[in-house]
Formats: sequence, C-alpha cells, structure tokens
Amino acid sequence: QMQLVESGGGSVQDGGSLRLSCADSGYTIRTDCLGWFRQAPGKQREGVALIQTGGGSKYYSDSVKGRFTISQDNAKNTVYLQMNSLKPEDTAMYFCAARSGSCQWDWWAIDYWGQGTQVTVSS
Repeated sequence: QMQLVESGGGSVQDGGSLRLSCADSGYTIRTDCLGWFRQAPGKQREGVALIQTGGGSKYYSDSVKGRFTISQDNAKNTVYLQMNSLKPEDTAMYFCAARSGSCQWDWWAIDYWGQGTQVTVSS
C-alpha cells in the first residue's frame, strides 16, 4: 500500500523559508512522478512542483519558479520542497502527490495523496 506522509509546514513571515518533506513508507507500484500540489481556501487544487523520477525533469508553476526547489532522496523514498522568499499568496494546504506515469498538472490525474500540511505566510 502507498502511504505518503508530509511534514514541515508551519507559519512564517513574508520572505521566510520552509522545507517540506514527503516520505513514502511503502509502495506497491512504481511511481514515476512525485511532487506537490496546494489548495488555498476557495481555490482549486493546483500543481506547485513535480519531479519525474529516475533522473527525469523537474517542473514548477509560474508562481513559484525561482523561489521553490523540489528534490528527491531515493534511498529514503522521500521528496522535499524547499520554499524560499515565501509570500502571503503561498498560504495553502500543501499535499504530497505521486503518480505512475508521466507528470501531470491536473489534480485528478494523481494516483496517491498525502494528508496535507498547512503553510501560512503572514505579511
């Protein structure tokens, strides 16, 4: 069974940094894409950063490019999201996501979800 567990969320001031972690405690199928989505109150769930596993490409939404960095530790089955220069508009629930196949920006194409970790940025 796939189990994704997020950590690292919290509250920071405008311009602060946070590092999110997502650990895969077990998997039954090969995951080709790992990453992060977020959902703010009243908003649709949107892709933030995705990484094609096995040395593949990384993808970022326009709103976070240059500020966020996604990385993967294969030995630990963990994906990270380093978030720098955080803005109030980054405030959202952040969800770890996994998919078998190519990376997809559409939330309905994701195969597995974590429970989410809250990120709040105050101005």
